[in-house]
Amino acid sequence: MDVSVVGSGYVGTTLAACLADAGHDVTAIDIDSAVVSALNDGRAAIHEPGLDALLSKHAGNRLRATTSYESVVDGDVTFLTIGTPSNPDGSIDLGGLSAAAETTGEALAGLGADERHLVVIKSTITPPGVATIREAVHRGAGTAADRIEVATNPEFLREGSAVDDFRTPDKVVFGTDSDWAASRLEALYEPVLAGRDTPIVRADPETAVMIKYANNAFLASKISLVNDLGNVCKTFGIDAYEVMDAIGLDDRISEEFLRSGVGFGGSCFPKDVDALRAAAREQGYEPLLLDAAVAVNDGQPERMLNLLDDHVDVAGERVAVLGLAFKPGTDDIRNSRAIPVIEGLLARNATVVAYDPVATENARERFPDIEYAESAAGALDGAAAALVVTDWDEFAALDEAFDAMVALDATDGVDGPVVIDGRRIVERRDGLAYEGLTW
Repeated sequence: MDVSVVGSGYVGTTLAACLADAGHDVTAIDIDSAVVSALNDGRAAIHEPGLDALLSKHAGNRLRATTSYESVVDGDVTFLTIGTPSNPDGSIDLGGLSAAAETTGEALAGLGADERHLVVIKSTITPPGVATIREAVHRGAGTAADRIEVATNPEFLREGSAVDDFRTPDKVVFGTDSDWAASRLEALYEPVLAGRDTPIVRADPETAVMIKYANNAFLASKISLVNDLGNVCKTFGIDAYEVMDAIGLDDRISEEFLRSGVGFGGSCFPKDVDALRAAAREQGYEPLLLDAAVAVNDGQPERMLNLLDDHVDVAGERVAVLGLAFKPGTDDIRNSRAIPVIEGLLARNATVVAYDPVATENARERFPDIEYAESAAGALDGAAAALVVTDWDEFAALDEAFDAMVALDATDGVDGPVVIDGRRIVERRDGLAYEGLTW
C-alpha cells in the first residue's frame, strides 16, 4: 500500500519506519524541514531503540520524508499522528491536529469521482474529538468529503520498546464506520500480524479511542495503587516488593506493573489520565479514583525528598540525581519524576549534579543552571547524597563508585553518604545510609 504519515514525532516516526519495514511505501510528512532532512538521511530526531536501524534501511527506498502533502491524494491511507498537548485544565489541545486534518482534506479534494480514501486518526484524542477532526478533514476536502472515511487506530506503543511493540502488539484496535475501512486497515496490518494470533478489536471510532484512554488510565491507577500500598508497607517496616511478588501470583492481579517507586511519567499516562478526568467533568461526572491515582503519583517525589530530609540537611551540599528520562530506554523527560525531585532539591538550596545516559540535553533545556556529569560515577564523586530516579541498568552496577561519595560529620546523625533509591535498582551496601522509597 501507499501510506502517508502526517507528523513525525514518537508515534509518527515509529509508525512510518515500521510500515516501511512491513513492505509498504511510506511518505512521512512534517512541517519541520530539519526533521524531514534527518529522516531522509535515515536518522530519527528522537532516541528509540531499533528505530535508526529501520530508518537507515528504508530511507530513500520505501520511506521518504517531505514537507508537502502532495503524496496524500495518490495514496491508499493517510495517518494523522500530530501531537495533542494538554491545556491547563487537563483537556487536550486539538489545534495542531485540526489544522493538519484540514490540510489533509485539502490535499484530498482532488480525489477522482470513483476513488475513496481512508484517513486514520492515530493521535490520542477523547471521543468528542473524533467528530472535530472528521469535520476538519471533510471541510478541507469540500465536495470530495463523501468519498473520505475517517477512522481511528489508537496506538499502544511504549517509549523504549516502541518498535517491538508495533511488531508484536497485544492487540490492534480499529475504530471504523464501515466494512470497507476495516478491511483496508486489516490489509495494511496483514504483513505485520501474519503468523500471529493477535486479537483485532473492531469498534466505532469513538469507542476505539476510549479503549486507549481506559487502557492507560487502568495501568496508571494500578501503579498508583501499588505505590500507595508500598507507602503503607514502608510505615510498618515491611518490604513492599516481597508483598507484591506474592500478590502477583494471583491470576486476577498478575505480576505486571507491581514495582512500587517514585511514580509514572512520560507523555502518555499523565496526559491521558488528565484528559479523561477533564472529559468526564465536562459530562458532569467526578472521576474520584482517577483523581486519587494522580494525587498519589504527584506525591511520590516529595516522599522521596522527605526521606532525604530525615537523614541530612542538603543546603549547600552536593546531591547527585541519577536518571533524568521518565523511564529507561528513552531520552524523553516529559513528566519525568526527576523534574519535581530536582525542583525540590533546588528549593532546599542543594547543589545538584545530574546524570542520565541519553536524556541530558533534553534536561539541560529545562534546568540549564545545574551541573551535568558525564557518568554516574562522576555525579557521585564528592556528593553527600544521591537520589536514584530512573532505573537504568547501569545504576545496578555502580558498586565502587559509591566510595567516591562523602559522609557528612557524625554530628549530622548520618552513618555514611545517603542514597535514596526510588526504583530499587541499587543494592544495599556497607558504608551507605541507604533508603528504599517503599522498602
